Amino acid sequence: MCVVVAGALLVVVAGMANLHRGVVTALGLAGVGAALAFTVLLWGELDGSWSLSSTVDGDSVTAFYGALQLDRFALFFKGLVTISAGLVLLASYAYTQRFAVRGPEFLITLYVALELSTLPLVALAAFSGGQRASEAGLKYLVLGAVASAVLLYGMALTFGYTGSTVLETMALSVGDAALDGSRPFGVQALVVGVVLMVAGFGFKVAAVPFHGWIPDVYEGAPTPVTAFLSVASKAAGFAVLMRVFFTAFEPLEVDWALLFAGIAAASMTFGNLAAIAQTNIKRMLAYSTIAHAGYLLVGLAAVASRTMDGVTIGPETVLFYLGGYAVTNLAAFFAVIAIADRTGSEGIPSFSGMGRRAPWLAAALAVALLSLTGIPLTVGFMAKLFVFGAAVKADLAWLVAVGALNSVVSAYYYLRVVRVMYLGDPSEGEQPARALPLDLSVAVTALAVVALGLWPQPLFRAAERAVERLF
Repeated sequence: MCVVVAGALLVVVAGMANLHRGVVTALGLAGVGAALAFTVLLWGELDGSWSLSSTVDGDSVTAFYGALQLDRFALFFKGLVTISAGLVLLASYAYTQRFAVRGPEFLITLYVALELSTLPLVALAAFSGGQRASEAGLKYLVLGAVASAVLLYGMALTFGYTGSTVLETMALSVGDAALDGSRPFGVQALVVGVVLMVAGFGFKVAAVPFHGWIPDVYEGAPTPVTAFLSVASKAAGFAVLMRVFFTAFEPLEVDWALLFAGIAAASMTFGNLAAIAQTNIKRMLAYSTIAHAGYLLVGLAAVASRTMDGVTIGPETVLFYLGGYAVTNLAAFFAVIAIADRTGSEGIPSFSGMGRRAPWLAAALAVALLSLTGIPLTVGFMAKLFVFGAAVKADLAWLVAVGALNSVVSAYYYLRVVRVMYLGDPSEGEQPARALPLDLSVAVTALAVVALGLWPQPLFRAAERAVERLF
C-alpha cells in the first residue's frame, strides 16, 4: 500500500506541474509495476521471517492484532487487480485526450482506486460529464451506499450473535449453531445476517437480484473505467466473499451452498437472456458480466458442497476463472475502445465490416468473445471446464446443466458481434485512429487469452498455491 500511495503522490505532483500526459501515465505505470514487483516478492518470501511488528503463522502474516492478514490468497487478488490497473492505465493513454486539462486527474483517480475501491470508481464513472455519465455515477453512489448499509447490518447481526469480529473466532460460535439441524443456519439471527451479507456482496460481484446498477453504469462510464470496474470490483468482491464465508461460516456451508447455487442459476439465466436484446456493446458486456458472476458462483457452490468424505472440491477453479475472466474481459473492452475510436459509436451495427477495416482489432475482439462463450483453445473454455467439473464432483449436475445451456444461449449474442464484424458491409471514408499504448494493451490481453487457453498450468498452479491456507 505504501508503494501505491507513493506512486499516487508522484502522479499528483506530475499533474500539478502540467507535465505531458505521457509522463503522468509512465509514472502511474511505474508505480503499478513497483506494487506488482513487491507482490511477487512477498509471494516468494512468505516462508521466511518478518519484522517484529508482524506475526508469522506458517504461510500467513498477521498484523494490527489480526485485523490485517497477508497470505497467498490475498496476494493472488492483489496481483490480479494490480495487473488489471496497469493495463487499464496503458489503454487510457489516448482516451484521456477527451478530458483535455482533466486528463491527469483521470489517471490519478484511477490509480488511487486501486486501493480505495468504491468512492474513486464513483468519481470515475461520472468523469466524462454529460447526462449518461452523471446518471451512472449517481446510480453507482446511491445503490453502492445502500448495499454497504445492508452489508454492515448483516455484519452487525452476525457480530451480535458470535460476539467477535475475528473470522476464526466467529466460526466457533457459528459451529454451535450448525449443531441445530432443525432449520437453516440454526439461529434466526444468523439467517438474517448471512442473507444481508450475501446481498451486500452480491452488489459487488453483480449477481442477480443485486445487479440493477450494472447496465447503466457500464454504459455511462468511460470505457476504460468500465473495463477496470468489470474486473477489479468483481475480483475484490469474490476475494472478500470467499474469505468470510469459507472461514467464518464454514460450519454452515451446506445451507449457503444451496443459496449460492440458486443465485448462480438466476444470474446465468437472466444475464444471458437480457444480453440478447442489447444493441450497445457495452450494455451487452454488462449483462454478460452478470452471467459470468453466475458461472463463478457455480464454483463457490461446488466448493461449499464438498464430497461425501468431506474433501474440498476445486477452490482453485474459482480463482482460475477470475484470472481468465480478467484478461478476457479486458481484451474485449480494450478492443471496443479502439474500434469505437474509429467508428465514433458503441452500437453493434457500427462494427460492421471491421474484419476488413481493422483486421487485427476485429480478431482480438473475436478471440475475447469466443473466450467469453467458452470455445476451446481459449482461457474461457478452460475456466468453464474446471468450474463445471468441480460442480459435477460435488453432485451439482443440475447446476452444470443450467450453466451449459446458458453457454449455448450466450453464443448467440457473442457470435452476433463476430458475424457483424466479418460478414457486414464496411462503411467508407473513415481514417483509422491509432494509439500505440492502446494497441499494446489489446495485443497483450488477446494473446494472454489464447496462451492461457493452450497452457493454463501457470495460472492454475498459482491459484492452487493461493487457496492452500484458506482451505
